[in-house]
Order: sequence, then C-alpha cells, then structure tokens
Amino acid sequence: MSNAAKSGLQALLTPEDSVVVLIDHQPFQFANLNSHEPTMIVNNVVGLAKAAKVFDVPTILTTVVEERGGYLIKGLQDVFPEQKPINRTFINTWEDERVVDAVKATGRKKLIIAGLWTEMCVAMPAIQAAGEGFEVFAVTDASGGASKEAHDMAVRRMVQAGVVPITWMAVLGEWQRDWAREKTVPGVAEVQAEHGGASGVAFAWEMQLLATPTGSQA
Repeated sequence: MSNAAKSGLQALLTPEDSVVVLIDHQPFQFANLNSHEPTMIVNNVVGLAKAAKVFDVPTILTTVVEERGGYLIKGLQDVFPEQKPINRTFINTWEDERVVDAVKATGRKKLIIAGLWTEMCVAMPAIQAAGEGFEVFAVTDASGGASKEAHDMAVRRMVQAGVVPITWMAVLGEWQRDWAREKTVPGVAEVQAEHGGASGVAFAWEMQLLATPTGSQA
C-alpha cells in the first residue's frame, strides 16, 4: 500500500503531479446507475474532464466491451475528440496493461479515478494501484454504483485501502490553489459556470455585478 503522506501541503493535488483515468461512462452502466441522479454524474464527470484539460492534466479514457455496452457518452468524448478510449475486456481497468502503461508513461503518481460502477470499475483499479505505490483519489460524485449501498460500501472499502475520496470541485480547487495563477482562471471560470450548479449561477451573478458601473440602475 502507498505510504504517501495523507496530511500536509504535499498531500494536496497539483496539476503537475496528477493523472486522470475516467472509466466506463457508457450507456449500459448508466442504465443501472441508482446511487446518484444520472444527469448529475454526467455533469460532474464532464466538468472534471474539462478541468483536467484546462490544467493540461493527462487524461486517459477507457471503456469496457463498448460494442455491447455502448460508446463513451458524447459530452465526455467531446472534451477529448482526438482520443480513442481504450476498450477493455477486463472489469478491473488496472489489469489492462495498456491503461497501466499509459498512466506510468506520464511519470505521475497521484492517480485520480472516476467511473461506473464504483463497486467494481472504480474500486478494483483504485485498490490495486494503491497497493502498487500510487496515491489514488476516487472522485465520488463523478462515479456511481448500482445502488447507494453499493457505492457507499465501495468508498468505505477504498478508504480502508488508503484511497482518498474527493469530489470533482475539490479537485478543481486544489489544482487552481491560488487565484493569482491567472493563466488558468478563465478556464476555471468557464468550467464552473457550465458545470458548477448553484456555484456557477452565483459566479455568473458576481461577474454581472462586477461589470455593472457603480450607481447604475437596472
């Protein structure tokens, strides 16, 4: 199991040490997704993918038996139109050498995983990768299970194995870290506006107020 620090500044994510693997966001998996509202998972995983693109974080897309389970959802594929997902037969993504080789080729050790379903396609690779020395983060609100219990038990099991549960907006915040890093602020603002829910609405309102001259009338 990874003995990486779980506290202190070094435990937080940075764009330079992160790699993302998005697993099996396909029609068949969504058809039996019952732990979350499916459109919320779509929103969150697409938001996570767009955030990764803003920060130039390597992102690996993968599907399982896509000729039967369906292609990757369009919103996610559209973020990386040039990338063909690695189509596997293994339920456990980490048993496919192509995926592992792609992760290792980045030279990064903080592995961020999201997928369907949590109890299998997220938990299996997360637990195995943690045992091989990676610092693994499971994005729980961009993942989902066949039931709430299945999702929750998978998260508990991963935590016991040293995997860190995290939400997609928390990943975004740790990557940005400082609003003085102006290069990525426009991209972060766009992702928040499109996928941040109430936070996105509030941000749009704030931008409206900042653009309104003092003392002007509606």
